[in-house]
Amino acid sequence: MSFNTIIEFIGYIGSFLVIVSMLMTSLIKLRVINTIGSVIFAIYALIIHSYPTAIMQFCLIIINVINLFKLFKNKKEYSVIKLNKNDNFINYFEAFYKNDINKFFPEDFNLSKAEEHYMVCCGSNPAGILSANYVSKDELNVILDYASPSYRDCSVGKHLYNYLAQNGIKKLHVKQNEDSGKSVHSRYLRKMGFSLINGEYIKNL
Repeated sequence: MSFNTIIEFIGYIGSFLVIVSMLMTSLIKLRVINTIGSVIFAIYALIIHSYPTAIMQFCLIIINVINLFKLFKNKKEYSVIKLNKNDNFINYFEAFYKNDINKFFPEDFNLSKAEEHYMVCCGSNPAGILSANYVSKDELNVILDYASPSYRDCSVGKHLYNYLAQNGIKKLHVKQNEDSGKSVHSRYLRKMGFSLINGEYIKNL
């Protein structure tokens, strides 16, 4: 492989990462991947002596670093609201995020199957919802555990699970089929500390 080919390959990698970053729903992931792509592309621009391009990439790097600092500095403050099963906002939330919810849950999914609903809010913004039924007085069978795209960094789940533990819930059960759509949610469950036991995911709080 020639030196010029290697240089071009570096440029393609940088461009690819910048493009991929635009597909991220998490602002932190977007900024991190965009910064990596900009660094690689800036190196490429310097090697080929395209200084205006390099200057632009360095400016993007600075902007990303500043915004990442703000994101980490301004820690999300969550609150949990227990909703009545007949609350109209549950239907509104389900309808608003229906297409996204269907990526992880069956298309015939209906929140009316659940008796308990916990809405997680970041300030005044709905960040996620957990809908479940009681297995026993301190165990829940989770039907939906969903975070909206802007808050999909596990922080919603961590706050919610702490809230449930503080309010007497000791164990969560999630029945999960390993199909193409749900496998993404299965990875989330494992990341959040659930263990697959006899066909269902279980987490002790």
